[in-house]
Amino acid sequence: MYKTPVSVLVVIHTVDLQVLLLERADHPGFWQSVTGSQDPGETLLQTAMREVSEETGLSPTSYVLTNWQIENCYEIYQEWRWRYGPDVRFNTEHVFGLCLPDITPIMISAREHLNYIWLPWQQAAEKVFSSSNAEAILNLPARVEFVQNNS
Repeated sequence: MYKTPVSVLVVIHTVDLQVLLLERADHPGFWQSVTGSQDPGETLLQTAMREVSEETGLSPTSYVLTNWQIENCYEIYQEWRWRYGPDVRFNTEHVFGLCLPDITPIMISAREHLNYIWLPWQQAAEKVFSSSNAEAILNLPARVEFVQNNS
């Protein structure tokens, strides 16, 4: 079964802007936030919650998960295009943020990731391989300030 070309990107961060990054098992050295494709019948929120749980062992309902209302459309990397239908070249990514009070130990999914690290947001933005992931992390200070001012 082919993947749906709709995905989520979940930037997991602390109140003081430490960002969780995961190293891809299928591409060592490639670091990213939580990502994953939408399953048939799922809402984007359900996809984000499932991916957070699967990839980190965290319970997303225990923290503040926010849909940032950002969509990125990008061409799927050639090496991963086989996962999608024969004529699918583009994916639409929806960005979410998950705020934790402090750095929290996680349980990575060994089939998906080799390692995890927590980094200050500026360093995390430099380390990720995806430009849309870097952009989301760079927007993090404004997102956190907005939430704090509207709570």
